[in-house]
Amino acid sequence: MQNTLKEMVLRYFTAVDAENLDGILALLTPDCVFTVETHGVDLRGHDEIAGMFHRLWSAHEEVRHRDFRFVSDPANNRIAVQFLVENVELDGSLTHKSNCNFFDAAGAQFDRISVYMAGANTLHGESD
Repeated sequence: MQNTLKEMVLRYFTAVDAENLDGILALLTPDCVFTVETHGVDLRGHDEIAGMFHRLWSAHEEVRHRDFRFVSDPANNRIAVQFLVENVELDGSLTHKSNCNFFDAAGAQFDRISVYMAGANTLHGESD
C-alpha cells in the first residue's frame, strides 16, 4: 500500500501542476474534506474543492510542486509529504514555499487532505 499511496500523491500533484481538474477529482472521494489547517480553510466535496483550484490557477501563471519527502502509514491508509512549492505569479515573479500535506485514503481515492502551508494562503476558501 505504501507505493500505491505515494503514487496517488504524485498523480495528485502532477494533476495540480497541469491544471487537470478531472485528474484531481478522480483521486478524491465525492465527499472529500480538504482543509488548510494553517489558514482556517475547510472545504467539503468536489464542488468546493474544484472552486478552490480554479481560484488558485487563475491567481497564478503557474504552480509547481517538487522535492517530495514521504512518511507513510500504510496500515492506516495515510501518507504525509513535505515538499517545495514554486508559484509563478501573474507578473512573472516567483514565490517559494515549503508545505506539508497529510492524505487519508479510502481505497483508491483520498477522503481527506490536510494542508500545512508556510506563508500566505494561496489555496483560498470560498469566503477568502
